[in-house]
Amino acid sequence: KRLIQPVFTQWDAMVSSDRLLQPLWDYFLFNHYFLISSPFFPVILCFSSYFFSSLPFAVLDLLGDMVPSIHHYKIQQERRPTMGMMAKSFGRAVYNHLIFVLPAVLTQTCFMPSVVLPSSAPTVVEVLIDGLAALLLFDTQYYMWHFVHHKHPQLYRWVHAIHHEYMAPFSWNTQQLSIPELITLGFWSNLDPILLKCHPFTTWCVTIISVWMSVEDHIGYDLPWGLNHLVPFGLLGGAPAHDMHHQKPNSNYAPFFSHWDRLFGTAILPGKITEKKVMYSL
Repeated sequence: KRLIQPVFTQWDAMVSSDRLLQPLWDYFLFNHYFLISSPFFPVILCFSSYFFSSLPFAVLDLLGDMVPSIHHYKIQQERRPTMGMMAKSFGRAVYNHLIFVLPAVLTQTCFMPSVVLPSSAPTVVEVLIDGLAALLLFDTQYYMWHFVHHKHPQLYRWVHAIHHEYMAPFSWNTQQLSIPELITLGFWSNLDPILLKCHPFTTWCVTIISVWMSVEDHIGYDLPWGLNHLVPFGLLGGAPAHDMHHQKPNSNYAPFFSHWDRLFGTAILPGKITEKKVMYSL
């Protein structure tokens, strides 16, 4: 059986052989080219990252105080998600992907040219700089979108309210989104790496990291090894900030970083609730 593989010249290999990530990139190209060049690969990567990042925390939620070493880190200990709540949130994510995302990608393949992957891997510096730029850009876009949707009652009710069904977030709740919100997030997630001219490998890294950060925001546990504790100077909001957002919806709008909430005075730290609670009804 003959398989068509991408053609790389000896010169390509010589030029890129000094790059630390080249062996890994070559492995993907020569062994999994048809998978990673498929238009469905980003969807598979995103959903699998969501599933495998969320699953351990779902188990911890179900075990509850049977695992005291972890349970005492839970932010809202009086509120625990049930199996039914988890099934509803996860079911919404599956429904969105089956009914909208996969058909949209399938339609796109009829009009867009096939993906051609570069033969050279990115440098580690490129991955770090471009990846950080993509995260910062998305963080800015979502902060503005999020702020507007919480300030406009109709937009909140029609578009964003479904994500706030539960005051105490949990891991599966991360992708409990309406179709309009899913479209918005998907549009930015696909457009930003193109605008920043990111290497595909960098884009995949950003996908995995951003999904992990989103899940970590929703787990409902302030774990000492969470990214918000590992990254210095309080640059990341993490689970405490987003958990507070679900309790106080007019606060902590940024998905990852904390600078926009600090600059615009929308940051509220745990234990610092001073404003009147505003929550639009579903």
